[in-house]
Amino acid sequence: MFESFQNIFKIPELKKRILFTLALLAVFRIGAHIPTPGINGAALAAFFDQAKGTLLGFFDMFSGGALSKLTVFALGIMPYIDAAIILELLTVVIPHLERLSKEGEEGRKKITQYTRYGTILIAVIQSLGISFGLEVMRSPAGAIIVPFPGWPFRLMTVITLTAGTIFLMWLGEQITERGIGNGISLLITAGIIVRGPAAIINTIRLIRTGEISIILMVILLAFMFFVCAFIVFVETGERKIPVQYAKRVVGRKMYGGQSTYLPLRVNTAGVIPIIFAASIIMFPATIARFIDHPWMVVVANALGPGAILNTILYVVLIVFFCYFYTAIIFNPVDVADNMKKYGGFIPGIRPGKNTADYLDKVLTRITFVGALYLSLVSVLPTYLIKFFNVPFYFGGIALIIIVEVALDTVRQIESHLVMRNYEGFIKRSKPTKQRIG
Repeated sequence: MFESFQNIFKIPELKKRILFTLALLAVFRIGAHIPTPGINGAALAAFFDQAKGTLLGFFDMFSGGALSKLTVFALGIMPYIDAAIILELLTVVIPHLERLSKEGEEGRKKITQYTRYGTILIAVIQSLGISFGLEVMRSPAGAIIVPFPGWPFRLMTVITLTAGTIFLMWLGEQITERGIGNGISLLITAGIIVRGPAAIINTIRLIRTGEISIILMVILLAFMFFVCAFIVFVETGERKIPVQYAKRVVGRKMYGGQSTYLPLRVNTAGVIPIIFAASIIMFPATIARFIDHPWMVVVANALGPGAILNTILYVVLIVFFCYFYTAIIFNPVDVADNMKKYGGFIPGIRPGKNTADYLDKVLTRITFVGALYLSLVSVLPTYLIKFFNVPFYFGGIALIIIVEVALDTVRQIESHLVMRNYEGFIKRSKPTKQRIG
């Protein structure tokens, strides 16, 4: 492992990419501390302390704490993610977008352009809503968050937050093109990991004061290790469908005749189902912060973290969105048609409709396993905090995002190392010599 890390710095291009990525992540963290003008920072911080477990706290996690401080990066990269998800959902409904998605590189560039426009629109709407909301918000002590409300403050907030989101979008694209890893995912991960040092300091304080025993802390660390190992195991898990390509003669050359496989991931939908489910569940608790009505308080408490109704609805929504999003990004009929077009077939399964039905059947089964996995990882930290009163600072969404991004980044570094004949992180068995002829 240490030798693999040393090999990274022996490749000039890879070293340059990693340093470039770290530099842009540092710029991201610097911008997360530049406040938006016209805000009472102390009152806003006190308000967000009371908003934990709501939709505001949820989005604050993705922005790396920038929303609770209302910095120039308060919206984070979420408007870009929202626009990308909406475009992906519309691809199934709008024929023009569906044609673009099948046109290769040119179509992908056009969809990326639409995503950028959608990002700006969503950022303007969200920043305008935030500016209106801040004007009526008060801290728990009754302090005013916006001392001088009005259209000058609103326009300044919209321009500042929208520009911050556009800059983050540009940073993410630069990291993807000239750095290492997926830029957008790395920005989200950096915002989550930055909470780590404060969490460690707080844990040490709790151990010193005797609120947490050392034995319990060791058990908690072991639990987190096994949860991370479980996430890695499932995220790398896939069902390999064998595919055989028939031999065909084109001119004077023969093509095909080889065997390969179609990998179906256990968790095809990624973290999208958790984000959708959490957003819907947390919405009533967020509304209750602004509407002082007994019924809203009852609904918010019933849907609060750790409540039975919250857990049931959360799991049901995760399962639903797992199947819904998987059906959007993976179309068995298109895959079966492409296989048939290039002379591919699954042994024992007739090409065409039978192949599509078989793929749909297999995907339905493994998606159920993936949905149960997402539900388990999402619910466990909440009950760990509730029943054992232990500090679990990273929820299920955060853990899955961190592990997924880490795996993707390691794979990219691995490909650079292997391409230049260096030993990578993943050990491989030596290929056996095959006799030809």
